[in-house]
Amino acid sequence: MTLPIVIIGSGFAAYQLVKALRRQNNEIDICIITADSGDDYNKPDLSHVFSKKQSVADVINTTAAEFAEQYKIRLITKTRVNEIDGFNKFIIAGEHKISYSKLVLATGATPFIPAIKGNAAQRLLTLNSLQEFAACQEKITSAESVLVIGGGLIGVEIALDLANAGKQVTLVEPSPQLMSRQLPEYVALELQKNLVQHNIEIKTACTVSTIELEAALDINDTTTKHGKMLVLLSNNDHLQVDQVIVCAGLKPNTQLAAQSNIKTEHGICVDANLQTSIKDIYSLGDCAQFEGLVRAYLQPILISANVLAKTLLDAPSAVNLPHIMIKVKTPTYPIQIGGVTCSNEINRWVFDVQTEGIIAKAYNEQQKLIGFVVTAEKTAQAFPLLRELSQA
Repeated sequence: MTLPIVIIGSGFAAYQLVKALRRQNNEIDICIITADSGDDYNKPDLSHVFSKKQSVADVINTTAAEFAEQYKIRLITKTRVNEIDGFNKFIIAGEHKISYSKLVLATGATPFIPAIKGNAAQRLLTLNSLQEFAACQEKITSAESVLVIGGGLIGVEIALDLANAGKQVTLVEPSPQLMSRQLPEYVALELQKNLVQHNIEIKTACTVSTIELEAALDINDTTTKHGKMLVLLSNNDHLQVDQVIVCAGLKPNTQLAAQSNIKTEHGICVDANLQTSIKDIYSLGDCAQFEGLVRAYLQPILISANVLAKTLLDAPSAVNLPHIMIKVKTPTYPIQIGGVTCSNEINRWVFDVQTEGIIAKAYNEQQKLIGFVVTAEKTAQAFPLLRELSQA
């Protein structure tokens, strides 16, 4: 009997891999083990759930049971993998011992929580999964004021969504500008102006030092009806908010791999075929480190899943990632980003600033186009610029 392909995880990467496998082979045995519910949903949609007044059920595209039936897989939910034996090729997950022909680690990433003092630390919310949305939905919906920690791509999207939902929003970012890993300073300032126009208070170049609950609140009370959170920032500013959402980045989930003697650095190290340091064990998605980088974006994950499916079906294929494009989901000030926009490779920026938006192009020392950022109505130029970038 042929042993199954076993996938650990049920996020976007895992389910795209299942779909890619089924497009090529409708008979091979596939088993998924996940610590979550296993429902299929689009995680980027979580950036708009509050303004759209969506529930958890609204976000789910396909339930776990429906997905398992549609793609003819064995799906084990709400179960963690405790052990991987790469020599004998089996895993232990709860009461299950499952042998595999090939194993894929699609364990995703966990929100990074900065060190913050105070008795409200256990009340900080995150929004990186369907389960986290379920845990925080009622709390955020009933809140009048929300502090968002982190002014990167996700933090900016969620802050605007909360403001559009009628919340009083404060956004705190430790860097001097928003989206410092994606945007040149001038574009970041234009984005900030737009967010301020939508009643978001922005505090850059500072961090959250302490969050305390009001003295009258019982810290063991887990209901949504509670007093304010008292926030102290590193610049000595004070805030009072109902809830705090942390959007300070993600940490690849590498613990299982590391304890299984699989090489890890920032993520789980993989080669061009997405194989880890142990034969027949692969990694994909937010947890995988490919060519020195963890690429936690949909486009490279989708490409990688399609290529890995061929390898798992005994047609070894190497991943060759093109320039990717990132769409920032800020409807009042849309932004699209392509190529390299934050690197020592950039020698100069060229800006074309018009009332309809901005076209910013990044060039290296050889005056070769290596990246771009377009905003507002100029986002219509994103695909022509991506083609130009690919030809440069």
